[in-house]
Amino acid sequence: MNPSAASLAEGFGTMERLVETARREGQLNLVGVPRDWVNFGAVMDRFSGEYGIRVNVAEPRASSAREIEVADRARPGQAPDVFDVGMDVAIANANRFAPYKVAAWQDIPDGGKDPAGHWYAGYGGMMSIGYDPRKVPAPRRMADLLRPGYAVALPGDPLRTASAFHGVMAASLRDGRPEARRGLEFFTRLRQSGAFKPPSQANALVDWDYVNAAKAAESAGDAKPEWKVVVPADAPLVSYFAQAINRRAPHPAAARLWEEFLYGDEAQNLLLKGFARPARMEAMEMKGTLDRDAARRLPAVPGTPVLLSVPETDAAKNYLKANWVRSMG
Repeated sequence: MNPSAASLAEGFGTMERLVETARREGQLNLVGVPRDWVNFGAVMDRFSGEYGIRVNVAEPRASSAREIEVADRARPGQAPDVFDVGMDVAIANANRFAPYKVAAWQDIPDGGKDPAGHWYAGYGGMMSIGYDPRKVPAPRRMADLLRPGYAVALPGDPLRTASAFHGVMAASLRDGRPEARRGLEFFTRLRQSGAFKPPSQANALVDWDYVNAAKAAESAGDAKPEWKVVVPADAPLVSYFAQAINRRAPHPAAARLWEEFLYGDEAQNLLLKGFARPARMEAMEMKGTLDRDAARRLPAVPGTPVLLSVPETDAAKNYLKANWVRSMG
């Protein structure tokens, strides 16, 4: 057996032998994965219950960039075994990751995985508008947020937070094409009109649909719901969180078992129950293994989703780095 192999067949031959090796290691180190994030608590509990492996989570609220810093500074035996990071961070740090192709590799969309297996999309979401229906009418397009009455927020600084960055880029789309300048102009107009607010003062939040949908679910049964969510028709922007195995994983077999588990039907459906869109969603729907009740709870997606390319992402980040503070203060 080779616990550092690039596939199940190459390293272990069978799932049973992988499980046996991982159980001997006994632990799995994660970083930057909160239990309340897209139902990851249920995923961790099911993994531990199934295989008897303790899951350790360092800095649950760490950003993707911070996950890499934690790995660099970790003491021997305490480094993360696997990463859960934005695709831009995954691409930039591919040399830190051990190539590994899970058994369900073919079900992962081609645009969401490194051909060599260094990283691969695990789940994602659509940029959405969450809003308080008691205070504002339902927006259908990003442009509706420019109307009087809306107090609009981003979930952070787009220079530091992936969700806020993609919120700006969603506002930048025209006919499916992104341009950071348009996104900046959109939020500049909101600021100039006094409608750009911190989240605590907003009645509309531009954020991932799994965040807004989870909030909406809390009041869904009420006579007057406090929150609803919609994917804007003019901004169907999608993005994924990538999974990757640390080259220096202290528990290499447990890391590979975690990835095999995470891409299995059970864990993908658990993520779906957390309002994330699992990477294997289309394949599972075709095979009849998708939790259809959970899928029906997701906001509808109008049109064809747009996924930013690496050059588009790099160009947009450079533009915002040079112009966001000057325009937004």
